[in-house]
Amino acid sequence: MIGDVAQLAGVSNQTVSRVLNEHPNVRPDTRDRVLDAIRRLNYRPNLMARGLVRQRSHLIGVVSFDTVLFGPASTLVGIGRATRDHGYGVTIVTPESADRSSIADAMSTIAGQAVAGVIMVFPSRAASATALVSLPEGVPLVSVEADADLVASVHIDQAAGARMAVEHLLYLGHETVWHVSGPGDRLDAQARVDGWRRTLESAGRVAPPVIPGDWGPESGYQAGLELAERPGVSAVFAANDHMALGLLRAFHERGIRVPEDISVIGFDDIPEAGYFIPPLTTVRPDHEEVGRRAVATLLSLVDGQRADSEWVVPTLIRRNSTAAPPS
Repeated sequence: MIGDVAQLAGVSNQTVSRVLNEHPNVRPDTRDRVLDAIRRLNYRPNLMARGLVRQRSHLIGVVSFDTVLFGPASTLVGIGRATRDHGYGVTIVTPESADRSSIADAMSTIAGQAVAGVIMVFPSRAASATALVSLPEGVPLVSVEADADLVASVHIDQAAGARMAVEHLLYLGHETVWHVSGPGDRLDAQARVDGWRRTLESAGRVAPPVIPGDWGPESGYQAGLELAERPGVSAVFAANDHMALGLLRAFHERGIRVPEDISVIGFDDIPEAGYFIPPLTTVRPDHEEVGRRAVATLLSLVDGQRADSEWVVPTLIRRNSTAAPPS
């Protein structure tokens, strides 16, 4: 407690508080004694108390959906690490669903905790609009993946990632690339569809019908069973690695070899991707970097600065699930 620090340093509680709040009217030798006592006792100040003293909260609110999915979960890791680095705490609220009422309730809960600002991890234009009208006036808001014209946002360049996947398969000699998409109401899934289609069209190739998925391996498995019955399929881009895993299982059951008969590429580079059979070629978006940039953007807004939306470009990870088409 602060009293233990004061006793060890031989000063008053008020002096310790002044040191913690970087008050200029503290003698250097006294400041050094207090800081030494803090280190020796491993003292951690109460962030909420410090916020009240400075008339500024040191707590960041996060509203996140689909936290069991790899992307949102990894983004939360990045947010957590960045807030600690900046001396902030984090409070997380997960709405029961993505409807307006649940989002408004989540924003009300977050605002009731006197946060300095809010990060919303959900790729939905409607969610951003609801969040804006639900927060008290003056509370900064940053969105991960939502439309940039509503609030300051941090995005993965989904279309660029899809382009990398398709260009890789076309370079290997495939005539076209089939796509198993994410949910139709997700902006990130739609951006990957758009990037896939535009890349094929730019190369003068015909885009096959989209096979709808839901991020889960079961939907990838069902897509794989469907594609196994279609003649001439030689390359498939799955919108995430879990659906790619389902594809691999379906093709294996149908006696279709990957990559000898069909090449498969995913998106996310989950930790298990390199241990699939065969190891999965995939697109790696830096979700943790998105979380870190979201915190930096929010703190700029908290400080009264202008903050532009940012884009994080993914990278292509080449493994053994892609090869030239069968001759």
